[in-house]
Amino acid sequence: MNLIISLYQQFTGLANRFASDITLLLLRLMVAKIFLDSGLSKWTGFLQFNQDKYDLFLYEFFCPDPIREGALLLCNPKTLDYVDGSLTVSIVESLALIAGVMEVVLPILLILGIATRIGAAGLMGMTLFIQLAVFPEWSHWWNPAGWWFLTLLAIFSFGPGKLSLDKLLKLEK
Repeated sequence: MNLIISLYQQFTGLANRFASDITLLLLRLMVAKIFLDSGLSKWTGFLQFNQDKYDLFLYEFFCPDPIREGALLLCNPKTLDYVDGSLTVSIVESLALIAGVMEVVLPILLILGIATRIGAAGLMGMTLFIQLAVFPEWSHWWNPAGWWFLTLLAIFSFGPGKLSLDKLLKLEK
């Protein structure tokens, strides 16, 4: 029995030594691609925000038809429209721009493995906001938001792994 335990411990030690850093790298790349693709879709060129994405935020996310129960509704629920030039429109357009920037910057942090835990925490916050304020249905949580959140939580908890600039620059012990 001691031989079996010893062999198993050697096996798990090897698996931990070689698989964990590759796994953390692949988790970082996988979740970064999802958010980076979404972020890049919000831009038509360098520092040129796609104007159509304002409508996505205004009408799909914060004034959907039909209204999603429990979602953050920022328009008039009777007319499903906004008051032109209102503070609400400015806030929603600002949120769209901030999301477009963060969905590019934070995944790049994950890809490079620099300030990795900050990038993961930021994307977890975005995921929770999407889940709680935009799509508050359980079906969206189970697929895809839950997967994004758990992947980011693993990165946040275990760090970037050895295959990262954080390790190279000794930002992570």
